Amino acid sequence: MIDEIDGEVGGGEAERFWERHYTGREQVWSGNANAVLVDVVGSLPPGTALDLGCGEGGDAIWLAGRGWRVTAVDVSATALGRGAAAAVAAGVGDRIDFQRHDLAESIPDGPFDLVSAQYLQSPVDFPRERVLRVAASAVAPGGLLLIVAHASVAPWSWDQDPHRRFPTPEEELGALDLSPERWSTERLGTPARRAVGPSGEAATVRDNVIAVRRLPR
Repeated sequence: MIDEIDGEVGGGEAERFWERHYTGREQVWSGNANAVLVDVVGSLPPGTALDLGCGEGGDAIWLAGRGWRVTAVDVSATALGRGAAAAVAAGVGDRIDFQRHDLAESIPDGPFDLVSAQYLQSPVDFPRERVLRVAASAVAPGGLLLIVAHASVAPWSWDQDPHRRFPTPEEELGALDLSPERWSTERLGTPARRAVGPSGEAATVRDNVIAVRRLPR
């Protein structure tokens, strides 16, 4: 859906923060899909996908271009509007349903063959573990939950504390409390990658990568 943005948002601190973040620049992100998403999902057959915290739509557009039907959600109406416009320009506007949600309050109903949470982290109060547990419940049998999170401090990070301790991917996965009888782990690690920040600065960073598949019934 591209002619209107659906969904509900609470109008709280998260919305205000992210609206300021996006309205402060004409474009925040590169428009390219996140590298881990491309690596993990590139070989999968298309289906339905939920993109949590979609920003300006780079991941959603990449998925739609490969045949996925995508529900893309964010708390920022500005980001969603940019994503919808970019999807139209890319010729995939009819394959993406952009919805406005404060994920602390609501999440689209599943099931989805892919639920993607790319860097779903925030400097404002955000119940991330609870949101990810709800996201896991939206994964269809046989579907994939992909979580990618910052695991190091980049030069452009909001928090520049060099002593900050990031959870391990094992700790992040454990916090989701997923039954091993119902889920199988496909990837779990902290790979390094070369990244470029919003002002063009480059650095080597690390990510926590968690890819778990819900077992078929």
